[in-house]
Amino acid sequence: MAKTRTVFRCMSCGAEAPKWSGKCAGCGDWNTLTEELDLPSSISSLSDPPVPPVPITAVRSQDGQPVPTGIPEVDRVLGGGLVPGSVTLVGGEPGVGKSTLVLQLMGARAAAGSTVLYITGEESADQVRLRADRLGALQDNLLLAAETSLPNVIHHINEVRPEICVVDSIQTLHDPAYTSAPGSVTQVRECAHRLVQTAKTTGTTVLLVGHVTKDGQLAGPRVLEHVVDTVLSFEGDRHHALRLLRAQKHRFGSTEELGLFAMVASGLEPVPDPSGLFIGDRRPGIPGSIVTPALEGHRPLLVEVQTLVASSQLPQPRRSCQGLDSGRLALLLAVLERRAGIRIQQLDVYANAVGGVKVVEPGADLAICLALASAVAGVPIPPSMVACGEVGLGGEIRQVGRIERRVAEAARLGFTTAVVPRSAPDTDAPIDLLRVPSLAAAIELLSLQKQ
Repeated sequence: MAKTRTVFRCMSCGAEAPKWSGKCAGCGDWNTLTEELDLPSSISSLSDPPVPPVPITAVRSQDGQPVPTGIPEVDRVLGGGLVPGSVTLVGGEPGVGKSTLVLQLMGARAAAGSTVLYITGEESADQVRLRADRLGALQDNLLLAAETSLPNVIHHINEVRPEICVVDSIQTLHDPAYTSAPGSVTQVRECAHRLVQTAKTTGTTVLLVGHVTKDGQLAGPRVLEHVVDTVLSFEGDRHHALRLLRAQKHRFGSTEELGLFAMVASGLEPVPDPSGLFIGDRRPGIPGSIVTPALEGHRPLLVEVQTLVASSQLPQPRRSCQGLDSGRLALLLAVLERRAGIRIQQLDVYANAVGGVKVVEPGADLAICLALASAVAGVPIPPSMVACGEVGLGGEIRQVGRIERRVAEAARLGFTTAVVPRSAPDTDAPIDLLRVPSLAAAIELLSLQKQ
């Protein structure tokens, strides 16, 4: 009989080590090695009988067609819906609404007549029932099982043969064939592999709910992200109602789409006009404020950028930002000082992207710089103006992608003027384009110099 041995596995990459060390030799992460019992080869070598190969022309192409979920924003991100037999991993911070999202999705599919199975490992059946009642997802063909044993979960899938099966969450599952605790590298990896095999053989679409670490990465070994077909990231600030759904990996379509929801008392509601949501409460005529047409994937969003400066008595003034890249802000402050002559070194600087959205693309550079120049000079920017462009270290304004779509979205919401790079293409949108070659030229054009 084969003997087990103790190994140390990395929680980030799954690499093995004969003894514990502070740093993983595989990925370089610190304090990620955990002690586990290795498996006998007789257990790890078990596999299903081989499936004979078939001509590629005999494979039915309709098997890979997505099925709508009943939630338009989810279908937007997935390129039409969930593909039968696929495995999707939904990750997000605790409390962001992952369970609410998948339960609403299950309720929508059950209301359309599909048989769906919800496996809950973190909550009791009573808790899920109460949430389903609040979300309006009570359907007879939505089957619920409180289960954490992998063989029992696979038995339920084989017996019920649901169209969709949700496992909430993958970190709570355990296979009795392995001695490690639920959530360990071995358990997460092996449970995910078995569920992927079951999904492919039965044609059941499997949704796995996963946790994230402190830095926003999916918890568990990296192999978890590789074995699934789609990785969805559900993001949001618990102090704001806005929730964003992105595809970090999608084998059946693009990863450039963005789904937006608002968390309300009855669950998650799709946001049909996000730009109107972000600038709906804007107060015009305030120095340090401007709207920028940001781009999330293929979706243009109008976001208000607000800045505030104040005199500082500190040897190193404060630099604070929310929804913006702090490193990018530091770079833009240096360019403002050296290339545009805006004295900002001895001032506290606060910058904010309003509405709980994160704007990290370089297309917002020009808007941030103009907002800062406006705050320093105390001169408001015209409320009907937007700005878009990347700022280089030489102070030049560089073109960004899809400017036509950005300015068209601004024109749709009533903006009449857009400050853009000199090389920006023409557009048919009813909006005037102010082309500027440099940051200094843009500041001079808008008369934002401090008198």
